Amino acid sequence: MADTDSTRSDATRSDATRPGAAPAGGVAGDPASTAPVVADTTVAAATPVRRRPRMPRVSGLGTALALGWTILIVLGALFVDFLPLSEARDPSLALMTPSTLAPDLLSEHPLGTDSQGLDILGGLLYGARVSLVVGIGGVLVGALIGGALGLVAGYRGGWTDRIVSIITDTLLAFPSLILLIAIVTVLDPTLPNITLALGIMVVPAYARLVRANAMSFAGREFVTAARSLGAGELRIMLREVTPNIVQPVFSYSFMLVAVLIVAEASLSYLGLSIPRPEPTWGNMISAGQSDFQRHPYLVGVPAVVLFLTVLSFNQLGEAAGRKWSPGAAKI
Repeated sequence: MADTDSTRSDATRSDATRPGAAPAGGVAGDPASTAPVVADTTVAAATPVRRRPRMPRVSGLGTALALGWTILIVLGALFVDFLPLSEARDPSLALMTPSTLAPDLLSEHPLGTDSQGLDILGGLLYGARVSLVVGIGGVLVGALIGGALGLVAGYRGGWTDRIVSIITDTLLAFPSLILLIAIVTVLDPTLPNITLALGIMVVPAYARLVRANAMSFAGREFVTAARSLGAGELRIMLREVTPNIVQPVFSYSFMLVAVLIVAEASLSYLGLSIPRPEPTWGNMISAGQSDFQRHPYLVGVPAVVLFLTVLSFNQLGEAAGRKWSPGAAKI
């Protein structure tokens, strides 16, 4: 009897271990009885999560405002000769105009007149023309000279790179304002000469930026492939390397335009740039400082316009850097 019971229990255990066998209390072949048991982890009453309200995108709003101000300044500088404004450059034509009129937006002189009776709004727009020509023109000069030096140095390396590095380090060794004063002292204070002097000041910045980017692309696969196909160095630098460094250079140029506008205003304030009666933002601030206590708008109005213009170009440069050069925008 004991042997018979032992045999039956062994058979029962072997049946339980066969595939498709039903567990104890179940029916063999029933999917419901063979399915794994899953614990119920559903929370009966989930506590609602309070989300913090999203803040508006300040960067996008700032970029839009900066773009609007820049467009307004550019259009005003382009079409100032066609606008119905009072005399702003020749004091002999403003002899009958009262001097130091307070700003009145509904009057013939919305921003007032200076000590010579010249219209301040017209002077700001003519000064914007000078600032934009100097800023953009100086950036173009610096980008052409410094970009060419940096491209050759970054691609070829060796002694070419060392010579270009010596040139840029020498220019950077001089303080920028002293270098400008030295160049302007030698040259006449005309618009082309001021633009050339400011362009020389930003040559080292462009040379270093282009050199660093050219070095990073000189060893890429597409450059190696072009070289193996028999392309010359000039073609590789112009057709393969240059298109890849245009975007960071372009975004950086906005900030350098702002730097050159401030530099020109500093020279004008010191009397080393374009002299009166041609209005610039710097010489307008300098001319109004003697009457600053009685008429603060003579200094405040051109200073605010200068501040907003420089801030707008910086904001546009940062926005362009975030879009085209994410790594450089974080520096």
